[in-house]
Amino acid sequence: MLKPLKINIKLLIRFKKDLFSKDLFRFSKKCQNDLAFNHTITLSQEIKPGQTFENKLHNILLASKRINSYILEPNQIFSFFKVVGNPNQDFKKSRTLVNGQLVEENGGGMCQVSGIIYQISLIAGLEILERHNHSVDIYTNETRFAPLGCDATIVYGYKDLRIKNNFPFPVRFKIEIKENFIHVNLLSESAIEEKELLFESKLDKEFITVNVLNNNRKLLNQSKYKRMKTEL
Repeated sequence: MLKPLKINIKLLIRFKKDLFSKDLFRFSKKCQNDLAFNHTITLSQEIKPGQTFENKLHNILLASKRINSYILEPNQIFSFFKVVGNPNQDFKKSRTLVNGQLVEENGGGMCQVSGIIYQISLIAGLEILERHNHSVDIYTNETRFAPLGCDATIVYGYKDLRIKNNFPFPVRFKIEIKENFIHVNLLSESAIEEKELLFESKLDKEFITVNVLNNNRKLLNQSKYKRMKTEL
């Protein structure tokens, strides 16, 4: 976990960069009015069972509630850690990956929320300004809940998920939790064409490299993971 002083320094550096780039004035705002969103793209994932499932579910519900209150006007930017905030005492301890090791920290499990938002943003063709993949692939085919290459790790003050609304109309993420599934809906005033995602993987003794492309074979991201047999 990053110490408070280090986090504050990182936040100050971020603030200065955002101020000079004018991104500081483009961040999404809480929705004040109920707008008519007549179109939806939906993506679902299973919340896999585990030793800290109840705490993970608590963290996912809390993060989702905060995200659901925001709207993205044209050219506005969604920042995960600005919307969800510091994983403080409101969040519970659950498993998370830190420096390649599985540990329990406040806010653990929220990466499934950031990951599914990232994946649906790729499908919709929203502009990705910042995204970081995990350093290690800790999953097996049985425990994996999302395609490798569609994860998005978050470290408050340091690593963020930032998505720009590049459409000429508002959009909104709405997340629902039903039983052990997380459903994210991208709501929009006008229809958005869904893009097919293609995955190409290269495997060696130590690493997995994944290229994610759209249906026109445009490279959307390249992620490199160290192989690990430990399950989450």
